[in-house]
Amino acid sequence: MPQTSTTRNSLPGKWAPLRNLTLMDELVETLKTRPSHAPGLGVFHGPSGFGKSYACARASVDHQAFYVEAKSMWSPRTMMAAILKEMGLPVKRSATIHEMVEQAAEELEASRRPLLIDESDHVVARGLVELVRDLHDAASPVAVIVLVGEEGLPHKLKPYERVHGRVRKWVAAQPCNLEDARALAELYCPRVTVDDDLLAHLVQMVGGSTRRIAVNLEEFATFAFGEGMKTLTLKDWGNREIYTGAPPAVRRFA
Repeated sequence: MPQTSTTRNSLPGKWAPLRNLTLMDELVETLKTRPSHAPGLGVFHGPSGFGKSYACARASVDHQAFYVEAKSMWSPRTMMAAILKEMGLPVKRSATIHEMVEQAAEELEASRRPLLIDESDHVVARGLVELVRDLHDAASPVAVIVLVGEEGLPHKLKPYERVHGRVRKWVAAQPCNLEDARALAELYCPRVTVDDDLLAHLVQMVGGSTRRIAVNLEEFATFAFGEGMKTLTLKDWGNREIYTGAPPAVRRFA
């Protein structure tokens, strides 16, 4: 069986046990253990910055899943080539799209490994949704394919009735809560104890965005190190900026 060559740029050596990792794990497990007559498509959706790609990366490790990131310039051929490359299979220049789908489907059947397609809004935008259905159907009844995308992905899929009807489960990524922030603090501020009052303030300010929590935690760690502090509270941080991603105000020049 071919060995996968990951499309992920890097994987962390240590993972923060966030609830979105659990939600993704449960989704993949539900699809893997479904009855043979049930469809094997799943959708994991949520706003940018909620840690969906992080959850994908973890699921790819825990479930030995194939993992590709959709691109805005994908065509049917480049999409299938990316999937075959991730599977460690040869991409023949002379192969038709049908042959490439059959090749990938055979690997899904033989390996029984899930396929995670991140940034799937591009799949919809490029008109490739039916190609995903073709792959799913060709590898049925064992195919497990998860489309991962933005909050509006389920509604973007709705016009594609034959795809929409094959979705076994829809799972919404959740914003980080205080417990998630604590876990991220252990990962990004291992030498500093960040007090709950500051973490709660941070979660509120960034709207639960995993990405922005991580960015700010790195700032906390830098500040605490510079001040020689082992514990950091909301009072210690004071009126220093919390990065929220808001654009700067338009400057006015005389």
